[in-house]
Amino acid sequence: MLSILKSECYKLLKSKIILLVLVIPFIILPIGMIDSLDLEDLNQWYSKLITINLSYGLLVLPLITGVFAGIICRYEHQAGGWKQLLTLPVTRGRIYCAKYIVLVLLLLVMQILYPGSVYLIGIIEGITDPFPMDIVWKITFGGWIATFPLIALQLWMSTVFKSFAAPFAVNVIFTLPTLLIINSEKFGPYYPWAQPFLMMNIGGNIEELLFILL
Repeated sequence: MLSILKSECYKLLKSKIILLVLVIPFIILPIGMIDSLDLEDLNQWYSKLITINLSYGLLVLPLITGVFAGIICRYEHQAGGWKQLLTLPVTRGRIYCAKYIVLVLLLLVMQILYPGSVYLIGIIEGITDPFPMDIVWKITFGGWIATFPLIALQLWMSTVFKSFAAPFAVNVIFTLPTLLIINSEKFGPYYPWAQPFLMMNIGGNIEELLFILL
């Protein structure tokens, strides 16, 4: 398994995925500069977080998992890479697990940059309220954990489809209805594309976060 992980890391260095990991969190900068929701008598950071996560949790996180999964499987789909790889003394399960671990770590690095982006927005806009560090870190790691089922699904699709566009198109198709599905108490919590937003959502009552990890 260790040798497979080393091989995956070497292939990542040859791709531009690392650049994407570093750039994606700063996409929220223009999103955060949009007029926030007007929440009276509340810390201004809360309205910023709600505004940012409406786009970041609903769209960016679900879509970027598909992009990362497609990139990490691109080499195997070229010139019979899967056939060459499976001739080696490794199982399909180990290959899948290695790619899954790498994807999880990539998303972790991306999420760790999220608080910095939020804080930068506050500095630019001159927010003077105390920065809710504990809440920001909870939604950061909560959103990361919520991507685990989606990463598994996206990785499976990327190994099945040879075309990069096919799994990405499927991802987009299932991401778009998320705005409607999150309003369903019955289906929302079990819909993989909705889970990142639900785990990062502060909700109506600041004291009752949907993602609280006890």
